[in-house]
Amino acid sequence: MLPLETRAELAPSVKANLLKVVGLGDFAQSTIPLERMALDLRDVPTAQVSDALLGLPWGAVLPASGLNLADAAPAVRLEGPAGLCKAGDVVELNPLQRKVAIRYRRGDTGNVLFATERCNSFCLMCSQPPRQVEDDWRVRHLLDLIDLIDPDERSLAISGGEPTLLGDGLVNVVSKCAEVLPDTHLHILSNGRLRQPGLHAKFEGLHPNLSWGIPLYGDHYALHDYVVQSEGAFSETLRGLYALDAANQRVEIRVVLVKPTVERLVQLARYIWRNLPFVEHVALMGIEPIGFAKAHQKELWADPADYASSLSEAVTLLAEGGIPVSLYNLPLCALDGSLWPYAVQSISPWKNDYLPACEKCSVRDRCGGFFSWVTPAWTSRSVSPILEN
Repeated sequence: MLPLETRAELAPSVKANLLKVVGLGDFAQSTIPLERMALDLRDVPTAQVSDALLGLPWGAVLPASGLNLADAAPAVRLEGPAGLCKAGDVVELNPLQRKVAIRYRRGDTGNVLFATERCNSFCLMCSQPPRQVEDDWRVRHLLDLIDLIDPDERSLAISGGEPTLLGDGLVNVVSKCAEVLPDTHLHILSNGRLRQPGLHAKFEGLHPNLSWGIPLYGDHYALHDYVVQSEGAFSETLRGLYALDAANQRVEIRVVLVKPTVERLVQLARYIWRNLPFVEHVALMGIEPIGFAKAHQKELWADPADYASSLSEAVTLLAEGGIPVSLYNLPLCALDGSLWPYAVQSISPWKNDYLPACEKCSVRDRCGGFFSWVTPAWTSRSVSPILEN
């Protein structure tokens, strides 16, 4: 697991900024202005570094440990583990707090455009507890970040909080991605409660590879509203789902497998099949034990060993009904072998770990593992190494 930020020694000339990390071999081919680049010299022999190179107007320079720079040079010396950032990544410099955050990692499968801390739901298991703050400034921040992301990036998520609370700001972000990243799959993680009239229509045809991930936690309004802790959320979400379909949007349903939901998981799968036939995918997801979930462990935790039969029935119902289904955040040893083809390595690399029991497991390389902050209270009793040829 690599952290997303680290302490750093920043020269007085370094300014707060978003910068693309570049090596000697690739900066000349880039169209990004030098002022928006951080030149990475950490593995470059001192003899290959000229005064002329250092004299260019870099946004920052990441020097090798033995390289001494002039006092006016924008030197940034990172602490933290090796490989924390590399050429192709995008970093945000924070001289005031003497920190550097990685906002995009080249080759990572979990890159996220964080839209807002605000939300109009308060889900019992929310991993990113909302804050009602004014953060529309994030739109400008994301537009600047998008310019620095690799144009061949395969996928990005747009998350929060609730991204649709940005209104037209979210439309602007998606439009920018259409301009700069037209081949990138954008996946907006939203609760589907589209309160701004006509917002859904603004996304029609906006980006050629846009989809939405919308949670649904029950086949009955009281169950869904309880899990998201918001009265009326079920009906608002359904209206949002039909509105997105009317705008020709691709929709995925996301179901976090918490105790109240797994008790009616088969009924929920049947509800989706009957009432939401336009859904292109359903993700059944193990819970992330962080944020609000830590305060509701007794209400939320269900051992996959205890709902194995319901999970198999729900997956079969959806798959045979023609709706693709995947299992996220669940280790293979907690699943019946018949469900392994549906299991996905879904946990973002920066928060993905394995337990000591996994060391001798013969299928570890294709298992999704665990969230780094998992504890015994959130671990299935079925976790054990799988030994097979």
